[in-house]
Amino acid sequence: MPTVSAAQKSPNRESGKVTVYPYEQLGHADHGWLDARHHFSFAHYWNDDRVHFGALRVINDDKVAAGKGFGAHPHDNMEIITYVRQGAITHKDNLGNTGRTGAGDVQVMSAGTGVTHAEHNLEKEDTRLYQIWIVPNRQDVQPRWEAREFPKAMVENGALPVLVSGRIEDEGKGALFIHQDAAIYGGRLKAGIVIEQKVKHQAYILDSIGSFSINGTALKQGDGAEVTGTHTIRIEALTDAEILVIDVPEDTEDA
Repeated sequence: MPTVSAAQKSPNRESGKVTVYPYEQLGHADHGWLDARHHFSFAHYWNDDRVHFGALRVINDDKVAAGKGFGAHPHDNMEIITYVRQGAITHKDNLGNTGRTGAGDVQVMSAGTGVTHAEHNLEKEDTRLYQIWIVPNRQDVQPRWEAREFPKAMVENGALPVLVSGRIEDEGKGALFIHQDAAIYGGRLKAGIVIEQKVKHQAYILDSIGSFSINGTALKQGDGAEVTGTHTIRIEALTDAEILVIDVPEDTEDA
């Protein structure tokens, strides 16, 4: 069962609720070339209680074997974000886009009216990545693909940098655009560093590397956590750690 802590008591949302989903309890599918953990219902894994978290529909923690990958397949009306944790993934689609995204970097595909793409690990090592699907707030947009490199320096104070956003207030900050009032923040913290991360809606947090605590609740590598009822998340790195914070609207009807 997921671990729940710090139930919300304050109407001003200064406190919140943290629900941890341990790595070992995620949905699991091992296809040989692909070893996948599913934070939400996906493909042959179905859990009625884990279909979405507001506008967040999919988080797959994938390990893709060297020289293997996903053959050409279609998508539509979804914002698909890939955060590479180890190795690299090479993208190719029917719009003529091609590109390689390496560890610590991000690619975004707005599927819109429809796009067919393939993703392959052309490296000599396994690739680890998060694939994240967010329901868009606009249907049938023109399909697009974009990738970006981000700084790899440790975050020493302040907050995690924004990697992906559909918000006007994040324009000019170097984030990749998505069609949704959502944002993804991410980066690495050195052990002992404490930051406060502001969120607009509710957050799903991924422990990519190491361990850290959120509002006093500890996560280990591979875990995920839902944080609701607060606009401020206190993150303390218990070891050197890599963290993603996905801030999404609470209801898909608002998406």
